[in-house]
Amino acid sequence: MSTTAASWRLYILRTAKGMLYTGITNDIDRRFNQHQSGKGAKALRGKGPLELLFHCEAGDRSQASKLEYQVKQLKRNEKIRLITHQPESLSAWLEGLRNG
Repeated sequence: MSTTAASWRLYILRTAKGMLYTGITNDIDRRFNQHQSGKGAKALRGKGPLELLFHCEAGDRSQASKLEYQVKQLKRNEKIRLITHQPESLSAWLEGLRNG
């Protein structure tokens, strides 16, 4: 099965206790349902209900992984700013954050 270049997405979830979780997927609905049912990431098991706060296009698998790493390096308040702003281009937003 081949995927198109823009088929990967980055997403941020919030747990019932307010923890933010960042991940990537090529199917948001499927992955969210996996997380909700406890079949996704171990870090989210038993932490529901979960809320999808943000998702955006992340390019191909390689680009998505790089963006995921960059977002995971952000401080919590920066992630909240990202969620609040919902930028059209995550790459441009991250670049702006790095450049002040």
